[in-house]
Amino acid sequence: MNTASATPIFESLSSAVRLDIYRLLVKTGPQGLVAGEIGSALGIAPTNLSFHLKALTHNQLLGVVQEGRFLRYRANLAVVQELITFLTEECCTGQPEQCGELCSPVDCSEGTSAL
Repeated sequence: MNTASATPIFESLSSAVRLDIYRLLVKTGPQGLVAGEIGSALGIAPTNLSFHLKALTHNQLLGVVQEGRFLRYRANLAVVQELITFLTEECCTGQPEQCGELCSPVDCSEGTSAL
């Protein structure tokens, strides 16, 4: 990842609604949610939701699959992990041992209390 590819991701997540959508989908894990479930959970009108889902999908933060007449959305965790790596790859000027826990990988098995 580079600055040119990271910037649109940050721009997409700078919207509070989009950030809420992404965080909700992270919580649901690989099962994801269909659009109506997302809208109900967050109290977002369908037309507004569609606009935000399209932006998140366009920036590859979400994956989407057709299930009959529904669209199921899932958080693309790999993109955010790449973004985190991009942000921290020069931690402590290439001497990550100086950064201690700042450079340790995220452990999803510890729960989602931080989400």
